[in-house]
Amino acid sequence: MITLDETHAPDLRSWVEAANRVGCDFPIQNLPFGRFRLAGGDDPFRIGVAIGDQILDLKAAGLIDGDDMNALMAASPAERRALRLAISRGLREGSECRQLWGPALLAQSAAEYAVPCRIGDYTDFYTGIHHATTVGKLFRPDQPLMPNYKWVPIGYHGRSSSIAVSGQAVRRPQGQARAANALEPSFGPSKRLDYELELGYFVGPGNALGIPIAIEAAEDHLFGICLLNDWSARDLQAWEYQPLGPFLSKNFATTLSPWIVTMEALAPFRARFERPAGDPQPLAYLDSPFNRDGGALDVTLEVWLQTAAMRAAEAEPVRLTKVNVQQAAYWTAAQLLAHHTVNGCNLQPGDLLGSGTLSGPEPGRAGSMLELTLGGKHPLDLGSGEIRSFLEDGDTVILRGYCQRDGVARIGFGEASGTVVAR
Repeated sequence: MITLDETHAPDLRSWVEAANRVGCDFPIQNLPFGRFRLAGGDDPFRIGVAIGDQILDLKAAGLIDGDDMNALMAASPAERRALRLAISRGLREGSECRQLWGPALLAQSAAEYAVPCRIGDYTDFYTGIHHATTVGKLFRPDQPLMPNYKWVPIGYHGRSSSIAVSGQAVRRPQGQARAANALEPSFGPSKRLDYELELGYFVGPGNALGIPIAIEAAEDHLFGICLLNDWSARDLQAWEYQPLGPFLSKNFATTLSPWIVTMEALAPFRARFERPAGDPQPLAYLDSPFNRDGGALDVTLEVWLQTAAMRAAEAEPVRLTKVNVQQAAYWTAAQLLAHHTVNGCNLQPGDLLGSGTLSGPEPGRAGSMLELTLGGKHPLDLGSGEIRSFLEDGDTVILRGYCQRDGVARIGFGEASGTVVAR
């Protein structure tokens, strides 16, 4: 387990004043990585670290040699910790680096972002047990959870080419769907477009083909996490998902937040992983003392919605969901990675694992509109004279996340936003 060190001290302050503001997502204790450039420019994207409302260009600051995020992610845990320590010490109040690094800063408001790294492969899991149960009742009232759910982390291979960074315009997908009272399917734009609230886990050092990663070593192969919106066309999904699972209902768009919050930054926010009483314990290859003691993450996630009418009226988005990952996830990140490789599958730096939709046990803590509206049967009142069963053209979905505990500095993930546009 990654232990606390001087970079986590709650009293650390930065010479970047915005990093010291209460509620800031990017204090000096966070230091997430992303790729950026000056908005509107055509220069190559560079590697930066978010600090307050600024971005520190790591190459310009002399901290790294190149602009290859995947190469940085392939570094050993010791090398990653050493880089984090150097960045932290240089950004602290009183540091001699202030004069040298000042020209290496760019305001976040002046930047544009790319997907944080090259994503070779993307696997989406199904770790949210409350989501799986609620959705299972809609599709299979007689058997909401399949018999294997509590034994094996369920996942499917997604499409990396349609992953984009926050700010994505999501064109309404089209495909086949069959209405409940119809004998044949019809073709057209999805009428039941939805979002899914997830975390994305980025792989750091990979493994050789045929050589599994043991759960005891799994976190050495995890670089960090981001926010992930796995957009879903529920009408297409209901028609196509048997017998092989999602296809066109999922592969048209996935939106990520631009910043990867590292596993080192998350060290103060680890939590015990415990199965509910009466549930089966994980098989040996999915179990370890470390995973039981601190495999879970104490992360709060939120979903906000702003309609086109709200934007026109300059009205703020409304919050639809607030949920804690610790309550929602039935499997830990280490278990996902160990299971993914147990058959010898080789992962590479930059590969992405999605958590699956994260929902709490209460109806108002659901991570998708499918759950919030019970399949569209109970539309949401947005409090502005508008209602929603599913997403409409012009709707912007915003994911936010943060970690907060007494005695440690709050850290955030920024935002992952996407706007639905008409077909």
